[in-house]
Amino acid sequence: MQKKKSKERISQSIEAGVLNRLKVSRRSENGIYLASEDATEVLLPNRYLPQRVEEGEIMELFVYHDSEDRLVATTLRPSAMLGEFGLFEVVAVESYGAFVDWNLPKDLFVPLSQQKSHFRVGEKKVLVVALDARSGRVYASERLGKFYEKSMKGLGPGMKLEYMVIARTPMGWKVVADNRYEGMLYDNELFEEMSVGKRGYAYIRKVRKDRKLDLTLNPPSADEKIAEDAGRIRAYLEAVHEPLYGGYKLSPEDIAEHFHISRKAYKRALTKLIEDSEIELREDDKGVYPALLKEQ
Repeated sequence: MQKKKSKERISQSIEAGVLNRLKVSRRSENGIYLASEDATEVLLPNRYLPQRVEEGEIMELFVYHDSEDRLVATTLRPSAMLGEFGLFEVVAVESYGAFVDWNLPKDLFVPLSQQKSHFRVGEKKVLVVALDARSGRVYASERLGKFYEKSMKGLGPGMKLEYMVIARTPMGWKVVADNRYEGMLYDNELFEEMSVGKRGYAYIRKVRKDRKLDLTLNPPSADEKIAEDAGRIRAYLEAVHEPLYGGYKLSPEDIAEHFHISRKAYKRALTKLIEDSEIELREDDKGVYPALLKEQ
């Protein structure tokens, strides 16, 4: 849980399954109530209260439905939040579904319709945390395919992504990268033990046409990384016809948005493109921008 200064922006509304920035509005016998921008309130029970809390203070809290199906705030963090994948232990199995431990007092429900395999108490399952649009309640699903991001825009070789292993395959290990993309780590490129649920960092080797990623644990060499970053800038300039103003002074935010690399990496790649006579920096009344030489 993080305390925020009162001048910082709070959440527009209270949402289940995610962290909410909420303002302390009033006290009660059971705890304190916190409000969102639309004046909706949620209770933070006494057992989660910090030693000191003041009215008007902003707190960052996780919100979910308690055992009585009421929205409640907590300073605890679940093992996975809305949209995230995780490895969960099955703690109960019923005719209508199963329940898994996610580090909160109320276990996470896995509807029968969201199960692909038979659930047994004590075993661990790879699941994704999802939201029922009709009820607003959070649940878990074993049907992972429909939750993968299908757009590969902005991805390219050499990019570093966090991964979690989700399954063994004949060729290697299936993973989910950055809680969004389906990918593979291949046995012939692995030099460490892998297991379902293991997390770490990997690098994109190839963005496949079937909207999956081939990953490797081996970082690219410095020269390879510069060449890959330069290729990313070149591809952007070929695809986008409007100038990207800024040159070497392009903001870190714009660099991250367009190229998904650091400012230092951007400058190195820009220099390589200029030295290789692939681009030049041009200037008009709006500022400096990189342009492909073939456009001349």
